Amino acid sequence: MNKKILVVEDESHIRGFIVVNLSISNFHVIEASSGEEALNLCKSEKPDLVVLDIMLPGIDGYEVCKGIRKDFPDIFIIMLTAKGQDMDKIIGLDLGADDYMVKPFNPMELVSRIRAIFRRAGRSNGHLDSSDNIISGDLRIDINSHKMYKNNIEIILTHREYSLIKVLMENIEKAFSREELLNLAWGEDFIGEYKTVDVHIRRLREKLEDNPKEPKYIKTLWGHGYRFHKF
Repeated sequence: MNKKILVVEDESHIRGFIVVNLSISNFHVIEASSGEEALNLCKSEKPDLVVLDIMLPGIDGYEVCKGIRKDFPDIFIIMLTAKGQDMDKIIGLDLGADDYMVKPFNPMELVSRIRAIFRRAGRSNGHLDSSDNIISGDLRIDINSHKMYKNNIEIILTHREYSLIKVLMENIEKAFSREELLNLAWGEDFIGEYKTVDVHIRRLREKLEDNPKEPKYIKTLWGHGYRFHKF
């Protein structure tokens, strides 16, 4: 069955351009012209991925992204930002977006990024232990269900957050550069900036750490990257 893509864009000519290119690339495409319509379609249609413009009438793209992440954590999100608006990218990633593209863009690059997200979601990196769990202190990753727990209470993670913490916990005390984490958790075909890693690390700390300002799990290696501390 073809992957279902929801395109959320209020400018009809841009939305139509995106829809045509996704359709000829064998995706099943549905459309929304407002944030409210997008959230309703997420409930009724359950898309695999949402292409989400930030500037929307009514509920803007940021609020839609938050709503999707709260109610549908398994849906991937690619946000569309205005040219030169770096803060849009950071806020979007901070809210849980998986990727972003800057307008104007080549529609085939969008197709490539969508395919790359689905490829990475289907990959399994690393090895399984005998119990199919990765455990460190009070944290546990269940490989089979792709879920994470702290003190046996589930921590809701996005696909990208899960991939990143899995890489770190599979390699406890190993120092990773931001480039290495991008390649391992996002894939070598990801086109993005190293600060993407910093944004996701901050989000993971907010979810996992007792005190995110004094992290005990994910340590910063100044001038290099990050490592997961052994317990």
